[in-house]
Amino acid sequence: MAESICRALRDGALEGEHAPALSIKDSIVSPFGSDVFHHFLVQLSSSILSGKSQSRGIVLVAYSRSPSFYVELLRGKGLDVHSSVNWIRILDCFSDPLGWKIRLTGPGSREDSDVAILYNDVKDSGRLLMSIVKLGKGLMQDTKGCFSVAFDSLSEMVRHASAQPVAHMISSLRSNGEISSAFWMLHTDVVEEKVASIFDYLSSMVALVEPLIPSSQGPRLTLDNLAGTDENMRKARFLARLKRRNGRVRLLQEELRLDCSGLTFASLGDNVPITGGGLVPKVQFNLQLSEKEQVDRANVVLPFEHQGNGKPIEIYDGRQSLTDRKLEVALIREEMTQTSELTTGEILYIRDSDDEMPDSDEDPDDDLDI
Repeated sequence: MAESICRALRDGALEGEHAPALSIKDSIVSPFGSDVFHHFLVQLSSSILSGKSQSRGIVLVAYSRSPSFYVELLRGKGLDVHSSVNWIRILDCFSDPLGWKIRLTGPGSREDSDVAILYNDVKDSGRLLMSIVKLGKGLMQDTKGCFSVAFDSLSEMVRHASAQPVAHMISSLRSNGEISSAFWMLHTDVVEEKVASIFDYLSSMVALVEPLIPSSQGPRLTLDNLAGTDENMRKARFLARLKRRNGRVRLLQEELRLDCSGLTFASLGDNVPITGGGLVPKVQFNLQLSEKEQVDRANVVLPFEHQGNGKPIEIYDGRQSLTDRKLEVALIREEMTQTSELTTGEILYIRDSDDEMPDSDEDPDDDLDI
């Protein structure tokens, strides 16, 4: 399942379609969302360097980590960081997000590197959008191509700006023809449920990290759930909802494991039910019928349905049986032979039923009990 998400981010968007977008969500009871984000970032970076991705570069908007952390992360995974200036730009919203440092030390203290560009006005999402597009076009070097966009924390963005302008920025990026794919991280504990629902709606893929062993006490640590808490610190349930191009939705799940070697995904087995309750959009009505509601619906009498009234139900389908037709034709021919001999030709038309209209071969409403 994780491979399917990596493949969707790698392949990008078809012509005339919005770019695929992935929303990664976690909580304090299973805080592996950042590790999942780093996994997809590394996988997409590897595809770009090998020339297998539709996008030719990545613009990473860093809120929760410094640019040096991501440079070391990519170098530790064996990626060529020295060539990073050709395929990655990091918009540094971590070092001075509100511009306080530059006000104290002066404009001359701002230092941009080849990879990281300092950004100090996170409240202005419109300016942030223009900066992302500008950096992406710089990666393309005035040639035709696409680039991907990654946000390491939309929770931080919503904290500085309201959800509406941030959602508008995400929607504008997805509809931009130069954007190949987009993905972001969202901590559901620090945003309202309706805010998380907005970004779920804007996503073509939603990944949720849940505890592998649910606890009735929630994040509270007790002697009863101590063993389960230790297990949840090493493993988690990885749920994903993928929207296909034909409109169908797939719900998948895997087991997520975190150890010294890194993050790995494993199958949960066929006997484990797919929950996915947090991935299905909440609506104001029930999409399923209870057993009693199904029985009541079956007993509803339709207003124009033949009830029989004690007689066999016969619905005229506009056609006569072959036996009835042969009998009617024989009677008409016998009647014609008894009459005077015809001197001129005639066209003989036999209606299927005496109740039908002269200009119609069948009555479409004949089966209705009106």
